[in-house]
Amino acid sequence: MTPVRSTATESAMSEPITVPPFAVISGAQVQRVLRGREKEIVELVEATYRLHSAGHSVNPPSYFLRFPDRPSSRIIALPASIGGEVRVDGLKWISSFPENVTAGIPRASAVLILNDHDTGYPFACLESSIISASRTAASAASAAECLSHGRPRPTRVGFIGTGLIARYIHTFLAGTGWSFDEIGVHDLSADSASGFRCYLEQSGIAGRITVHDSAEQLIRLSDLVVFATVAGEPYVSDVSWFAHNPLVLHVSLRDLSPEIVLASTNIVDDVEHCLKANTSPHLAEQLTGNREFLHGTLDDVMAGRVTLPADRPLVFSPFGLGVLDLAVGKYVYDEVVRSGELHVVNDFFHELSRYG
Repeated sequence: MTPVRSTATESAMSEPITVPPFAVISGAQVQRVLRGREKEIVELVEATYRLHSAGHSVNPPSYFLRFPDRPSSRIIALPASIGGEVRVDGLKWISSFPENVTAGIPRASAVLILNDHDTGYPFACLESSIISASRTAASAASAAECLSHGRPRPTRVGFIGTGLIARYIHTFLAGTGWSFDEIGVHDLSADSASGFRCYLEQSGIAGRITVHDSAEQLIRLSDLVVFATVAGEPYVSDVSWFAHNPLVLHVSLRDLSPEIVLASTNIVDDVEHCLKANTSPHLAEQLTGNREFLHGTLDDVMAGRVTLPADRPLVFSPFGLGVLDLAVGKYVYDEVVRSGELHVVNDFFHELSRYG
């Protein structure tokens, strides 16, 4: 466990600054910590949004590593720092290789590095695809709850894109008290749609499950629409599909045309982050030359600083903040330490004397 650090205001009896031990936390350990704690993780994510909004974080722009020979693939670096009581810095390094799916392995893989607040030394490396999926799903579940206030609570949910993220979002919705009369499913891959339907059936959820042939059919029949695809550019452009004013969790960020964005009430997680990298809101900004179509952030909604009209589609577009990964990762680290199952790599930092 990371030792307590001394500061200038502490007494001379304080412990000296030391190099922390370095630990590796596996995906199995991460999953054991997070499974069944959906409500707790949603609360953690909401608290992190509040810290971020209050200025107690550093969250630089994400850096995208792209490849001329593999245009559909990318690796993203998300550096971040959280203050407050969390006091941790770090980096998520996450790859998205869609072609993996055809080979039968997950599209995304990730690691999270946690750095000590006082020395900067890394003290843990965690498998992070589960952390990333969990913080994304927790953010979506929080948005579904906060944004449904003041309008009829959705009873029909539709998932467009049925991979790991969609599964985690459904798990977090169910784990935070949501239930639906109808669940719609649509994916360009029939195998993926079938697999997601099988997951839903095995989860024992109530409600009728329907696999839709088209995105239009699903959207028109859903009060809550979840986009969790790997789309690189908008493919949904007909505003009339949203005439019933659904709540839209636009998790994959690039599914909706600027025209749909402009016809909707728009909530984001962070304005500067979301209006980059040709996301749908970024395209809307490029089209109009302004950001007047943005209504506010999720933290604005949680704090009651904005009022949401019920007579338009309501779209939540979360870019995904590195501070959320840090918060969930530090939570996992602390729980593994508490369990006594932390795997420390002895002598990971070897050259610790300046002169040998």
